[in-house]
Amino acid sequence: MKNKPAYALGSVDNVLLLLHMLRDQGRLKVTDVARELGIARSTAHRLLAMLVYRDFAVQDEHHTYLPGPFLTSTQATPGGTGLRELRARVRPAMEGLCARAAETVNLMVRVGTEVRFLDSVESSQILHVGDRRGTILPARLASGGKVLLATLTPDQLWDLYPDLADAERAALARELDEVRVRGFALNIDGTEQGVSAIGAALRNGSGSAVAALSISAPSARFGTDRVAAFAKELCRAVAEAEQALAGFPD
Repeated sequence: MKNKPAYALGSVDNVLLLLHMLRDQGRLKVTDVARELGIARSTAHRLLAMLVYRDFAVQDEHHTYLPGPFLTSTQATPGGTGLRELRARVRPAMEGLCARAAETVNLMVRVGTEVRFLDSVESSQILHVGDRRGTILPARLASGGKVLLATLTPDQLWDLYPDLADAERAALARELDEVRVRGFALNIDGTEQGVSAIGAALRNGSGSAVAALSISAPSARFGTDRVAAFAKELCRAVAEAEQALAGFPD
Protein backbone atom coordinates (compact mmCIF):
# COMPACT_ATOMS: atom_id res chain seq x y z
CA MET A 1 0.00 0.00 0.00
CA LYS A 2 1.08 3.59 -0.64
CA ASN A 3 1.54 5.27 2.73
CA LYS A 4 1.93 8.95 3.52
CA PRO A 5 5.57 9.78 4.40
CA ALA A 6 6.35 9.72 8.11
CA TYR A 7 7.44 13.36 7.99
CA ALA A 8 4.91 14.63 5.47
CA LEU A 9 4.89 18.40 4.88
CA GLY A 10 1.31 19.57 5.09
CA SER A 11 1.94 22.77 3.12
CA VAL A 12 3.59 20.87 0.27
CA ASP A 13 0.76 18.31 0.22
CA ASN A 14 -1.77 21.16 0.01
CA VAL A 15 0.02 22.68 -2.96
CA LEU A 16 0.11 19.33 -4.77
CA LEU A 17 -3.59 18.73 -4.08
CA LEU A 18 -4.30 22.25 -5.30
CA LEU A 19 -2.54 21.45 -8.58
CA HIS A 20 -4.72 18.35 -8.97
CA MET A 21 -7.81 20.50 -8.33
CA LEU A 22 -6.78 23.05 -10.94
CA ARG A 23 -6.08 20.38 -13.52
CA ASP A 24 -9.25 18.37 -12.92
CA GLN A 25 -11.79 21.07 -12.01
CA GLY A 26 -10.55 23.88 -14.24
CA ARG A 27 -11.92 26.84 -12.24
CA LEU A 28 -11.38 27.56 -8.56
CA LYS A 29 -12.26 30.28 -6.09
CA VAL A 30 -10.47 30.94 -2.82
CA THR A 31 -13.51 29.70 -0.90
CA ASP A 32 -13.50 26.42 -2.88
CA VAL A 33 -9.86 25.80 -2.04
CA ALA A 34 -10.25 26.69 1.64
CA ARG A 35 -13.25 24.38 2.02
CA GLU A 36 -11.81 21.40 0.16
CA LEU A 37 -8.36 21.54 1.77
CA GLY A 38 -9.66 22.49 5.20
CA ILE A 39 -7.48 25.61 5.46
CA ALA A 40 -8.07 29.30 6.18
CA ARG A 41 -9.09 31.58 3.30
CA SER A 42 -5.93 33.63 3.82
CA THR A 43 -3.80 30.50 3.47
CA ALA A 44 -5.69 29.43 0.35
CA HIS A 45 -5.15 32.90 -1.15
CA ARG A 46 -1.40 32.76 -0.50
CA LEU A 47 -1.11 29.30 -2.07
CA LEU A 48 -2.99 30.42 -5.16
CA ALA A 49 -0.93 33.61 -5.42
CA MET A 50 2.27 31.54 -5.51
CA LEU A 51 0.84 29.30 -8.24
CA VAL A 52 0.04 32.41 -10.28
CA TYR A 53 3.58 33.69 -9.73
CA ARG A 54 5.04 30.41 -11.02
CA ASP A 55 2.62 30.17 -14.00
CA PHE A 56 0.68 27.18 -12.66
CA ALA A 57 -2.47 29.34 -12.43
CA VAL A 58 -3.93 32.57 -13.79
CA GLN A 59 -6.62 34.80 -12.28
CA ASP A 60 -9.45 36.19 -14.37
CA GLU A 61 -11.47 39.37 -13.90
CA HIS A 62 -13.94 37.54 -11.62
CA HIS A 63 -11.17 36.56 -9.17
CA THR A 64 -11.45 32.96 -10.32
CA TYR A 65 -8.28 30.91 -10.73
CA LEU A 66 -7.73 28.89 -13.91
CA PRO A 67 -4.95 26.49 -14.98
CA GLY A 68 -1.93 28.53 -16.05
CA PRO A 69 0.47 28.06 -18.97
CA PHE A 70 2.46 25.36 -17.20
CA LEU A 71 -0.62 23.14 -16.80
CA THR A 72 -2.49 23.96 -20.00
CA SER A 73 0.51 23.17 -22.16
CA THR A 74 0.39 19.52 -21.07
CA GLN A 75 -3.22 19.05 -20.01
CA ALA A 76 -4.67 15.84 -21.43
CA THR A 77 -7.89 15.45 -19.45
CA PRO A 78 -11.28 16.63 -20.78
CA GLY A 79 -12.30 20.15 -19.77
CA GLY A 80 -12.61 21.48 -16.28
CA THR A 81 -16.23 22.64 -16.25
CA GLY A 82 -17.55 19.16 -17.05
CA LEU A 83 -15.27 17.47 -14.54
CA ARG A 84 -16.20 19.91 -11.80
CA GLU A 85 -19.90 19.29 -12.45
CA LEU A 86 -19.33 15.53 -12.56
CA ARG A 87 -17.64 15.58 -9.16
CA ALA A 88 -20.38 17.74 -7.66
CA ARG A 89 -23.19 15.52 -8.92
CA VAL A 90 -21.59 12.24 -7.84
CA ARG A 91 -20.14 13.33 -4.50
CA PRO A 92 -23.29 12.66 -2.38
CA ALA A 93 -23.49 9.08 -3.68
CA MET A 94 -19.78 8.64 -2.93
CA GLU A 95 -20.18 9.84 0.63
CA GLY A 96 -23.13 7.53 1.19
CA LEU A 97 -21.23 4.58 -0.24
CA CYS A 98 -18.20 5.28 1.95
CA ALA A 99 -20.41 5.40 5.03
CA ARG A 100 -22.08 2.07 4.19
CA ALA A 101 -19.00 0.17 2.99
CA ALA A 102 -16.61 1.72 5.54
CA GLU A 103 -13.92 1.78 2.83
CA THR A 104 -12.46 4.47 0.58
CA VAL A 105 -14.54 5.39 -2.48
CA ASN A 106 -13.09 6.83 -5.69
CA LEU A 107 -14.37 8.57 -8.82
CA MET A 108 -12.34 8.23 -12.02
CA VAL A 109 -12.48 8.91 -15.74
CA ARG A 110 -10.71 7.17 -18.61
CA VAL A 111 -8.20 9.11 -20.71
CA GLY A 112 -6.99 6.82 -23.47
CA THR A 113 -5.41 3.75 -21.92
CA GLU A 114 -5.27 5.30 -18.44
CA VAL A 115 -7.71 6.24 -15.70
CA ARG A 116 -7.38 9.43 -13.70
CA PHE A 117 -8.80 9.65 -10.18
CA LEU A 118 -10.89 12.80 -9.83
CA ASP A 119 -12.17 12.47 -6.28
CA SER A 120 -11.92 10.30 -3.18
CA VAL A 121 -13.88 9.91 0.04
CA GLU A 122 -11.56 8.30 2.57
CA SER A 123 -12.59 5.60 5.00
CA SER A 124 -12.43 6.52 8.69
CA GLN A 125 -10.82 3.19 9.60
CA ILE A 126 -7.27 3.44 10.91
CA LEU A 127 -5.95 1.13 8.18
CA HIS A 128 -7.43 2.32 4.91
CA VAL A 129 -6.60 3.23 1.33
CA GLY A 130 -5.75 6.92 1.18
CA ASP A 131 -6.89 9.78 -1.01
CA ARG A 132 -6.22 8.91 -4.67
CA ARG A 133 -7.01 12.28 -6.28
CA GLY A 134 -4.66 12.86 -9.19
CA THR A 135 -3.47 9.26 -9.36
CA ILE A 136 -3.16 7.80 -12.87
CA LEU A 137 -3.30 4.03 -13.43
CA PRO A 138 -3.40 1.71 -16.45
CA ALA A 139 -7.05 1.29 -17.44
CA ARG A 140 -6.74 -2.44 -18.11
CA LEU A 141 -5.49 -3.07 -14.56
CA ALA A 142 -7.66 -0.73 -12.46
CA SER A 143 -11.19 -1.82 -11.57
CA GLY A 144 -12.74 1.42 -12.79
CA GLY A 145 -10.66 1.28 -15.95
CA LYS A 146 -11.81 -2.23 -16.75
CA VAL A 147 -15.50 -1.36 -16.49
CA LEU A 148 -15.00 1.65 -18.76
CA LEU A 149 -13.08 -0.41 -21.30
CA ALA A 150 -15.90 -2.96 -21.21
CA THR A 151 -18.30 -0.31 -22.54
CA LEU A 152 -16.29 0.14 -25.77
CA THR A 153 -16.94 -1.58 -29.06
CA PRO A 154 -14.29 -4.11 -30.18
CA ASP A 155 -12.95 -1.65 -32.76
CA GLN A 156 -12.65 1.11 -30.17
CA LEU A 157 -10.95 -1.24 -27.71
CA TRP A 158 -8.33 -2.62 -30.08
CA ASP A 159 -7.59 0.84 -31.46
CA LEU A 160 -6.40 1.63 -27.95
CA TYR A 161 -4.24 -1.49 -27.73
CA PRO A 162 -2.89 -2.18 -31.22
CA ASP A 163 0.36 -3.70 -29.97
CA LEU A 164 -0.96 -6.29 -27.51
CA ALA A 165 0.37 -9.79 -28.00
CA ASP A 166 -2.22 -12.41 -28.95
CA ALA A 167 -2.23 -13.97 -25.47
CA GLU A 168 -2.67 -10.57 -23.77
CA ARG A 169 -5.41 -9.62 -26.22
CA ALA A 170 -7.30 -12.85 -25.55
CA ALA A 171 -6.93 -12.48 -21.78
CA LEU A 172 -8.21 -8.90 -21.83
CA ALA A 173 -11.16 -9.85 -24.04
CA ARG A 174 -12.14 -12.68 -21.65
CA GLU A 175 -11.90 -10.45 -18.61
CA LEU A 176 -14.00 -7.69 -20.17
CA ASP A 177 -16.62 -10.25 -21.20
CA GLU A 178 -16.84 -11.31 -17.54
CA VAL A 179 -17.13 -7.67 -16.46
CA ARG A 180 -20.07 -7.14 -18.84
CA VAL A 181 -21.86 -10.20 -17.47
CA ARG A 182 -21.54 -9.39 -13.77
CA GLY A 183 -21.61 -5.57 -14.06
CA PHE A 184 -18.49 -4.84 -12.04
CA ALA A 185 -14.73 -5.36 -12.21
CA LEU A 186 -12.17 -6.45 -9.64
CA ASN A 187 -8.57 -5.42 -9.12
CA ILE A 188 -6.88 -7.74 -6.64
CA ASP A 189 -3.35 -6.45 -6.02
CA GLY A 190 -3.17 -5.64 -9.72
CA THR A 191 -1.90 -2.08 -9.47
CA GLU A 192 -0.53 -1.99 -5.93
CA GLN A 193 0.43 -4.82 -3.59
CA GLY A 194 -1.92 -4.99 -0.64
CA VAL A 195 -4.70 -2.93 -2.24
CA SER A 196 -7.81 -4.35 -3.90
CA ALA A 197 -10.83 -2.67 -5.47
CA ILE A 198 -14.21 -3.23 -7.06
CA GLY A 199 -15.49 -0.81 -9.71
CA ALA A 200 -18.61 -0.08 -11.75
CA ALA A 201 -19.35 2.30 -14.62
CA LEU A 202 -21.47 5.43 -14.31
CA ARG A 203 -23.74 6.36 -17.21
CA ASN A 204 -25.51 9.58 -17.99
CA GLY A 205 -29.13 9.93 -19.04
CA SER A 206 -28.38 8.92 -22.64
CA GLY A 207 -26.63 5.74 -21.53
CA SER A 208 -23.05 6.82 -22.23
CA ALA A 209 -20.40 5.72 -19.72
CA VAL A 210 -18.89 8.95 -18.39
CA ALA A 211 -16.95 7.77 -15.32
CA ALA A 212 -16.52 4.94 -12.84
CA LEU A 213 -16.93 4.47 -9.09
CA SER A 214 -14.76 2.12 -7.08
CA ILE A 215 -14.41 0.88 -3.52
CA SER A 216 -10.76 0.44 -2.52
CA ALA A 217 -9.68 -1.51 0.54
CA PRO A 218 -6.65 -3.22 2.03
CA SER A 219 -6.50 -6.69 0.48
CA ALA A 220 -6.61 -8.21 3.95
CA ARG A 221 -10.22 -6.99 4.20
CA PHE A 222 -11.16 -7.87 0.62
CA GLY A 223 -12.05 -11.54 0.95
CA THR A 224 -14.55 -13.26 -1.30
CA ASP A 225 -17.15 -13.01 1.46
CA ARG A 226 -17.07 -9.21 1.22
CA VAL A 227 -17.14 -8.89 -2.56
CA ALA A 228 -20.87 -9.62 -2.76
CA ALA A 229 -21.62 -7.04 -0.07
CA PHE A 230 -19.40 -4.46 -1.76
CA ALA A 231 -21.06 -5.16 -5.13
CA LYS A 232 -24.52 -4.62 -3.63
CA GLU A 233 -23.58 -1.30 -2.06
CA LEU A 234 -21.73 -0.21 -5.20
CA CYS A 235 -24.80 -0.99 -7.31
CA ARG A 236 -26.93 1.17 -5.00
CA ALA A 237 -24.44 4.05 -5.22
CA VAL A 238 -24.30 3.79 -9.01
CA ALA A 239 -28.10 4.06 -9.19
CA GLU A 240 -28.01 7.14 -6.95
CA ALA A 241 -25.21 8.75 -8.96
CA GLU A 242 -26.85 8.01 -12.29
CA GLN A 243 -30.02 9.77 -11.17
CA ALA A 244 -27.87 12.82 -10.51
CA LEU A 245 -26.17 12.44 -13.92
CA ALA A 246 -29.39 12.73 -15.92
CA GLY A 247 -28.70 15.40 -18.51
CA PHE A 248 -24.92 15.24 -18.02
CA PRO A 249 -23.21 15.48 -21.45
CA ASP A 250 -21.39 12.60 -23.14
